[in-house]
Amino acid sequence: MNEHVTLRAAGSAGRSYWGPGDYYTFLVTGAESGGSMFAMDCVIGVGGGPPPHRHLAEDELFYVLEGSVSFTMDGLTREVGVGESVFVPRGAAHAYVNGGQQQARMLAIYTPAGMEGWFLEVCTPVTDTSAPPPPVTPELVARMLEAGPRHNVEWLTD
Repeated sequence: MNEHVTLRAAGSAGRSYWGPGDYYTFLVTGAESGGSMFAMDCVIGVGGGPPPHRHLAEDELFYVLEGSVSFTMDGLTREVGVGESVFVPRGAAHAYVNGGQQQARMLAIYTPAGMEGWFLEVCTPVTDTSAPPPPVTPELVARMLEAGPRHNVEWLTD
């Protein structure tokens, strides 16, 4: 078998992390894909989603599995629902938010891999899947901003 073939049986997903209001489960990492991609399952809580930013080294693809998410890219905003996808080329300014009344869920795929390093550095490992997400604190926001340049993420401010 090729050293970069990864198979995860149902119910045996990879590591999970709490992000800023969101729950991320790694599906395929750069180590598992020979550096070609990083993919994760994202559960976005009500009001969750990252502030405006751009990735300088990766393209992204988002595919909505549950609920809907409002995506803004290069100044245009669109509600994206179940079965719809958004491609964000590297360098494009973007953000998304779950403005609905229930959690949303989507796949996020980054090519090439590398963004998982940011999640590993910034997010908190999930030890109790029944617990609510931890609050977004000034310390978490500071970690997000500080880690960005090391992982080719540029946070955008007005």
